[in-house]
Amino acid sequence: MNVTVTDMMQARESRAQMQRTLLETYGHTLLCFTMNIPGPVKDTPLIREGMALGEQLLRQGFLRLGIVPLHDLRREAVTGCEHFYVCPASPLTIKRLCADIEETLPVGRLFDMDVLRPDGRKVERSEIGLPGRKCLICGEDVRVCARARTHTVEKLQQKTEALLQAAITDDLCTTVARLATQALLTEILVTPKPGLVDRANSGSHSDMDIFTFAASTASLYPYYSQCARIGAETRNETPEAVFRRLRAPGRLAEGTMLEATGGVNTHRGAIFSLGILCAAAGRLGRRNWQMNALLSLTAEMTRGLTGQDFSGLTPETAVTFGQKLFLASGLRGVRGEAEAGFPLVRHHGYPALKRALADGLSLNDAGCAALISIMAENTDTNLIHRGGPERQKAVASAAAALLRDRSLTRSALEEMDRDLIRENLSPGGSADLLALTLMLYFLEEQP
Repeated sequence: MNVTVTDMMQARESRAQMQRTLLETYGHTLLCFTMNIPGPVKDTPLIREGMALGEQLLRQGFLRLGIVPLHDLRREAVTGCEHFYVCPASPLTIKRLCADIEETLPVGRLFDMDVLRPDGRKVERSEIGLPGRKCLICGEDVRVCARARTHTVEKLQQKTEALLQAAITDDLCTTVARLATQALLTEILVTPKPGLVDRANSGSHSDMDIFTFAASTASLYPYYSQCARIGAETRNETPEAVFRRLRAPGRLAEGTMLEATGGVNTHRGAIFSLGILCAAAGRLGRRNWQMNALLSLTAEMTRGLTGQDFSGLTPETAVTFGQKLFLASGLRGVRGEAEAGFPLVRHHGYPALKRALADGLSLNDAGCAALISIMAENTDTNLIHRGGPERQKAVASAAAALLRDRSLTRSALEEMDRDLIRENLSPGGSADLLALTLMLYFLEEQP
């Protein structure tokens, strides 16, 4: 919606009145955050995302300085969003915080963060040693360009949109990659996990430990960021096309992982499953990070995958265990899970995690509950590879018994861990799905 000069004048007067009220009520430093948006349209979904990014940066700055605003008020209008913060800190401290944001990030040039002293006087940039604001287009003094109307409104709008798009995409990719690596680290820290590497032991894996997983996880951060970017930049393409774009980066990420671990396969399954989820998160954007939407999109992205990958496969051409298992039993493994939208996560792992957390369990214990819920239902190909179909079924039955008897205690899990270690069995496929479960939870919990 286009706003008029009258609209803007009324919004300015309303903002000034709110500032006076807050200063009189609290008598502390006041920060007023708005957006510098050229042209008659001041409120769009993109502009609001930019505003949300600025608010996030301010929250982080308050945490760094140990500041808790005494009053925090956000107002929305067609003339643009406004956010008022009453801060129990010196005006110059708050001004430096704002200047760090405005000067360090390209998108900061669109942020208008006015700091008022308790008596209402505005803190100027010159008071902290900074020159005036620069023009978006040429970098000269913005007042000179504005007076001379050096640049057209159209060019200023194009520059504004480009800055917002770049900043929002960069933040999205960074956030998704951070949450993916957080999910992998949390999965490895959850203890005890029967047959798996955790804080207590290396489970049934003599070639890896918790430090191997830490090295592997760190190596995959750039890959997960790339997956999110692919998802964000291909929103106009079909979901299947997005997945095809992921395959080559996934192969390269596998090499990166193996180099980081000295040739040990710690996260091949997570490269596949979390990579798809990162792309889905990038494609949907922050406002749509809900479990059902994300998993439904992963199903769309991988539609027909098993048929494509195993088309024409024969006993003579089958090389991997997964290929041979598919020919022998039709078991599709993680490909089938992805094509179906990860039902083991959707119907078992994720609900178990949420229930446990709602019951007051720690994230560690909720992670254990989610893992056992997945193991009870999962035809885990890792278990079949190590012990055969019958042993896999026995492990699933044991997990189901723990859930049925409500005996999901630490001692029961440790006993199961000893049993699986003794038989050299590892539910690695279930561990990958636990990581996926955790990432979905972290995505949904993002502010």
